[in-house]
Amino acid sequence: MNTGLFITVEGGEGAGKSTVIGRLEAFLHTYGFEVLSTREPGGIDIAEQIRAVILDTRNTAMDGRTEALLYAAARRQHLVEKVIPALRQGKMVICDRFIDSSLAYQGYARGLGMKDVYEINRFATEDMMPDLTLYLDVDPEIGLSRVHANKEREVNRLDLEKLHFHEKVREGYLQLAAQFAERIVTIDANRTPDEIAGDCYEVLRRKLGQ
Repeated sequence: MNTGLFITVEGGEGAGKSTVIGRLEAFLHTYGFEVLSTREPGGIDIAEQIRAVILDTRNTAMDGRTEALLYAAARRQHLVEKVIPALRQGKMVICDRFIDSSLAYQGYARGLGMKDVYEINRFATEDMMPDLTLYLDVDPEIGLSRVHANKEREVNRLDLEKLHFHEKVREGYLQLAAQFAERIVTIDANRTPDEIAGDCYEVLRRKLGQ
């Protein structure tokens, strides 16, 4: 279906995904690739509206299944309206979060079950998965300290969760990284942005060399 490369960047809060994505975009441009950077939930108008509902700090009563379904709905619209057309044009698509986020956050940390959340998303995406996933593995305490130190970052509903929740998210990600080692590459995100980006560049070089 696609001719471009679909790259996703995953990680807990404060892992540095936005910084890495900006650097990866510049890196790929140096190789002459057309690049589209986007995010989930969001990226297009309908999905951004859903994002506003999901992350609104007033919506702390939101049920876990409601949250999972909203993420899947936003994902579907984002794929058909933005990601798939870009891939068909041969572009490199770098997306901040995808299915793995739902599996780690709602499936594992919320206790809904990874299998059930995967089935919801399988319907939404028609079995579409990334070609490569860079998982930025950060210690939750370090990640949250970065979030609180970044005064320009808007605080969202997930930032209000207790440390234990974020530890569960990390456990979920690590399980996924072990299960899908052929797709997910784990990057130590407790280090400096230069060190993290350097590892990501090397992974991409190997992928492009294939």
